[in-house]
This record gives sequence, structure tokens and C-alpha cells, in this order.
Amino acid sequence: MNHQSLSAFIWSVADLLRGDYKQSDYGKVILPFTVLRRLDCVLEATKPAVLEELAKREAAGVNPEPFLLRAAKQSFYNTSKLDMGRLVGDPDHIAANLYAYIQAFSPAVRDIFERFEFFTQVDKLAKAGLLYQVTEKFARIDLHPEAVDNHQMGLAFEELIRKFAELSNETAGEHFTPREVIGLMVSLLFVEDDDALSKPGVVRTIYDPTAGTGGMLSVAEERLSGHNPGARLTMFGQELNDESYAICKADMLIKGQDVGNIVAGNTLSEDGHMGRKFDYMLSNPPFGVEWKKVEKIVRAEHEQQGFAGRFGPGLPRVSDGSLLFLLHLLSKMRPAQDGGSRFGIVLNGSPLFTGGAGSGESEIRRYLLENDLVEAIVALPTDMFYNTGIATYVWIVSNRKPAARRGQLQLIDASGFWQKMRKSLGSKRKEMGEDDIALITKLFGDFVEAQIATVFDAGGKETGKVVVRAGEAPPPAPEGGKVKLAPLSRIFRNEIFGYRTITVERPLLDQAGAPMVGQKGKNKGKPVADSARRDTENVPLTEDVDAYFAREVLPHAPDAWIDEDKTKTGYEIPFNRHFYVFEPPRDLAEIDADLREVTDRIKAMIEGLAA
Repeated sequence: MNHQSLSAFIWSVADLLRGDYKQSDYGKVILPFTVLRRLDCVLEATKPAVLEELAKREAAGVNPEPFLLRAAKQSFYNTSKLDMGRLVGDPDHIAANLYAYIQAFSPAVRDIFERFEFFTQVDKLAKAGLLYQVTEKFARIDLHPEAVDNHQMGLAFEELIRKFAELSNETAGEHFTPREVIGLMVSLLFVEDDDALSKPGVVRTIYDPTAGTGGMLSVAEERLSGHNPGARLTMFGQELNDESYAICKADMLIKGQDVGNIVAGNTLSEDGHMGRKFDYMLSNPPFGVEWKKVEKIVRAEHEQQGFAGRFGPGLPRVSDGSLLFLLHLLSKMRPAQDGGSRFGIVLNGSPLFTGGAGSGESEIRRYLLENDLVEAIVALPTDMFYNTGIATYVWIVSNRKPAARRGQLQLIDASGFWQKMRKSLGSKRKEMGEDDIALITKLFGDFVEAQIATVFDAGGKETGKVVVRAGEAPPPAPEGGKVKLAPLSRIFRNEIFGYRTITVERPLLDQAGAPMVGQKGKNKGKPVADSARRDTENVPLTEDVDAYFAREVLPHAPDAWIDEDKTKTGYEIPFNRHFYVFEPPRDLAEIDADLREVTDRIKAMIEGLAA
């Protein structure tokens, strides 16, 4: 049974729930029951050995847990004599027996069902008279490892997670990242390491501090196993929402991962993987969400630990905590001498430019660029996420840049690579195809500048798009038509994004209009600055401040000077400015002709109605 037919079979349980449950709540029943049946099947072969070991160790008065794990040959066990077959054999006591059966699992598994609030659903099903029917339906599904291996089971479970996320548009965006966005991020993450990841038996770690339902980790594993079946990705994560955490942990359990690597809690206030470093990391933190709840803890770490903690470079404004997650990921990077790390994070537009020189956001950007950590930033199409239509960007950050990339940052505008979805899901109206992902990944992997040439026929209709790499000639325009070129991939030196904010002072004038000078202290004999005439100028790092001042300021204000003590260095990444294409306004005669044509058409319509 392949994973599509398996998930369709499990999905058929929804027919039983219709009427008693809202569609968006089906997952609260189906997901935990799927996990329960899978664990039931996995443990079946070793159950007699586990029960025998339990009796032996309890009689000896020793802690049975390590012996039970060895007997179960898994990272979990169940000490009940019940299984799902026996549960449906006693319909009168189905609720009590089901409760006892789950309580007999090892602690990590019990935690999953508690976070699912599974017993609330058991009570609800029992009151609706559906508990036996649902349990019986799942007891008939063959989820034994011989019939469905871990990989197939993982794919089936992910398919169910995706379906339930799409049914719940209002909350999907909080816990679920669209699959094609994850696919793009994973491709960008792995593309430069394809050779290393092809070696047999390679083991790598991957971490998501905002794991949601585990989609990013799962797609990363799927992509790597498709590329190299002998490779193993050990997955780590942390998640705040209980239900999402339960789903993620269950998904890892089903795949044979160590569920101890998935931690509950707020990543910013309580790092669940303290001291750990990872090879790869992925994150889609919440956009524009304030961090007031954890402000006290975060500020204390910033002030007391500095660069020894996670938030040394600076703190963003309290209204948007997404850059805190980026700083958290930086702290999890393996040192470059130990092989280094690479991570991808989805951010909205504000981290690119919010905050002037000296602000927390600017200081974070400064740290990233002066330490040459950002490989690329990719602009995604709008309307890609379930709960927002805003512009979003994927940042690829690494402390092991290839030699060709050092000191440089690649910007890729992928905002035009999308297809319209047949049916919108919340705010999500667009999706990226596999060809789009492959093209963007290749532009990144090849580290080249490129343009997109859009071809129009004589009637102004678009007939196609061609990627034109640096040094290549654009396609010829068709007869009577035209070709429009727009930048697609651009490469800049890091210092291009830096500037110095200089404070320009003008003298305070007395009643006669003469500059006033200080009478005592260090300002004695110097002009007194007039705060009302004070101004600031941003001077690019690539330009000499004195030359700029002489050219741009002194011709207009010969009495001005720079207060050197107030000079600050800032960084911003004006992404859209680097991809702006000027289109000259249409000729006035052409506009007049169009207006006359429209006016004549309206007049003819009015005359026709009057007649």
C-alpha cells in the first residue's frame, strides 16, 4: 500500500466523524489514532518478551525501564497486556481499556497523547457513541513495519498533517509552512554540499527551533534520502504549541527518530538544546510577533552574557521578534574549523531595512555582513503562506562560504516564479512549481548574475520568459514585438550595504547673524551648535566621508561641520531598489489617442441607448 492510498484509507475515518466534528477538528482524532495504531503494530512482535521482562524485573525489585527498551527493540515500549485487537474485543469497556492501554506506554509516548489532549477526544467520541467504531476501524488497518516501512509511514503521516492544516486555514500559517517553500529552502541548503552528502553512511544533524508539525525536518530528510539512501539525518526541534509539538514528536517517532530530540517550550526564553551545535538548520518563525512575554529573560541574556550568549549583536524592537530566532540559529552554528554550518530562515521584509544606524536591527545586519555570514537572500512571491499575503524572503546563512562567495552577497528575485492555485487556502493563492525551485537553486548553486527576458508579440501579449545569464545575449524581439529585461540574480560586495550616519552641525547665530562661540570648557573658542539646524546624512561605506561632505553639504552650507562623536555605522539591504527597472512614461500623443478611442466608444454606447 503506497502512502497516498494509506492516507486515503485513514482519511475515510472522517466519514464517521462528519456531523459530530467540524472538518478542521478531524485531525484531533485521526492523527493520534494513526500514531496509536502504528505503535501498536510496531510493538506487537516484541510484546511477549516485554511482559516477561517486566515480571522478572519487578520480582527482582529493580528499575525495569532499560530492560524493557532492550526487549522492545525500540526507543519506546508498552507494558499493558492489551493491544488494539483486544480493545475492540471488549466494546463495553472500550474507553477505560483505551485509557489504561495508553497509560502503559513509556513516558515519551504518553507525553505525545497528553499534548494531543487525546483523552478529551476519547470522552467526546464515547458520548457521541463513536469511540468503538473509530477504534475498530483503526484496528483493521495493517500498519506493521513489514507492510509499511518507516519511510512510507512517514510520508502517509505527513500527507494527513498537510490535509488537516489546509482544512484549518485560520491556524495553518502558525504551525505549517507550505511544502514548496520548504522544498526550496532545503534545496538551497544542500546544493553546495551535494558531493559530501553523496558519501555512503554520511550522518548529519538538522535543527528547527520553530518546528511546528515537523514539516521542514521531514522534507529535509525526504530530499536527502532521495539523493542518498545511505545518508542519515538526525533531527532536532523545539515547538511552543502543544498540538503541533505532539504531531512533530509523533512524526519523528514514526520515522524511527529519537523523540528526545524534539523539545517543548519557548525557544527564546528556554533553549531546549543548550550547548548543542548543528550541521544544518531551518526555521519559519512567526512574522511580526512581539516578544514582550519573554523580554525580561532575553534582555537579561543580552546584557549579562553579551556575545557569550545568543543575543550579543543586538536586540530588535519588541514588536517583531523574528531576528531573535536568526540570532538563536547563529549561536547553534558549528565552528568553521569543525566543519561549519548553514541555515535557512524565512523572514518578512522588515529585517532587511528596519531601524537606522545604531539600532538593534541595524547592528544585527552589521554583525552578519561584517562577519561575511549571509550567502544569499531570495525574494518569494507574495500570497505564498496560509495566513499572510505579504512579501517574504529566504535568508541563507553560513560560516563556511565557498571561496568564490567570500565577501559577497547574492540577491535573487524569485517573486515572479509562481502559478495560481486552483483553489485558495486562506491567504495562499500562489504556489511554486518544481521547475521554478530547480531554476532558483541552480542560480544560487552556480553563483551567477542573471536577468529575466520577457518576450511580447506585436499585440503586446506575453509569449514567454527566458533566463539570460551574465555574458549571454537576450533573445531577439519578434517582428513588431519587444523584449523586456529585468534583473533576476545580482551579486554585491558586503560593504555596499553599509553606511555611516554623520551628524551635520550648523552654528547658533546671534541677533546680528554672527556665529556664537563657546566661552569655557572644551568648547571654548569653537562654534556653538544650533540643535534646530542640525541634520544627518548617510554616507556609503564605499565613499570617503570628507569627499562626500565637501561635495554634498559644503556648497549649500559653508559654515557646517561634522560632529565626529555622533557618527554611527549602519547596514540595510534595500532589496527592491536593486531590482527596480525604470519604465519611461508613455508618449502623451499615445495616451491622448487611447483616451479619444475610449471616449468615442462611450459616446457610441450612449447614442445607442438613446436610440
